[in-house]
Amino acid sequence: MSAPVFLPPTSYDYVTVHKVQGTTMTTASDVLAAEEPLEIRVGYGPTGEREHRTLSITMRTPGHDFELAAGFLLTEGIIHGRQDLHGVIYCPDVEKEDERENVVRAELAPTATPDLPRLERHFYTSSSCGVCGKTSIDAVHAAACPVLPTAGPYIDPAVIHQLPERQRAAQALFEQTGGLHAAALFSPAGELLLLREDVGRHNALDKVIGAALFQEMLPLHDAVLLVSGRASFELVQKAAVAGIPVLAAVGAPSSLAVQAANDFGMTLCGFVRQGRYNVYCHEWRLQSAGQEVE
Repeated sequence: MSAPVFLPPTSYDYVTVHKVQGTTMTTASDVLAAEEPLEIRVGYGPTGEREHRTLSITMRTPGHDFELAAGFLLTEGIIHGRQDLHGVIYCPDVEKEDERENVVRAELAPTATPDLPRLERHFYTSSSCGVCGKTSIDAVHAAACPVLPTAGPYIDPAVIHQLPERQRAAQALFEQTGGLHAAALFSPAGELLLLREDVGRHNALDKVIGAALFQEMLPLHDAVLLVSGRASFELVQKAAVAGIPVLAAVGAPSSLAVQAANDFGMTLCGFVRQGRYNVYCHEWRLQSAGQEVE
């Protein structure tokens, strides 16, 4: 059974459009995916000596904002587990009431010891490019990514073929707008575990990882991740931080994504569509348990 999909009313907008077919123009209503800025603030320090600062501004589709913030904090190495995060709220001290749902504050646990130089760096993420500034895989290794399992999980190659259709069937917002990326977690048998949508593919993955963090599912050593676009270095990095051993993408991987996945021990599949896909590294996981790949 597919996981329930929550569709916030602010995640889409209705607009009037003019449709042209041949020489005929008609007026119709259309649905667009909403895109609004989200400011992520962070509070840290011992009780009575708390400090607050802005950490990131990202363009996102409203909805699952707390999960987005939590996933971002985890994949950027600000926190290392659920125990480091006290909670996430909409910031109550925003002056303009209509902007309060576009500003969240993540309160770290008083015992958490965040990397202060990392906090002092102001991230800017966009819905299209993700977190910029990472220039080497070594920098990601330094973020203490979990070690991926070296014995399984084993995935029947036929299961990978089924994932895009199962993902699309659960994309309620995509069906409304046609303009969103999705990230979905599946079991090795192909059962849908979690799915999130966003105008930004990196945001969609952060939302999934944040949801898994809140549900205490990390590390995701028995999960398969499917992303709706191409497989970038940043997506491989985020998946590795969450402990995901298999990443499949509808689009193509970049050369750095393949290099990173190979170094992390992650199985990477690309062009998963129309009954075919490529496996770029660690193909040994794509087999029935106990069978060898020829």
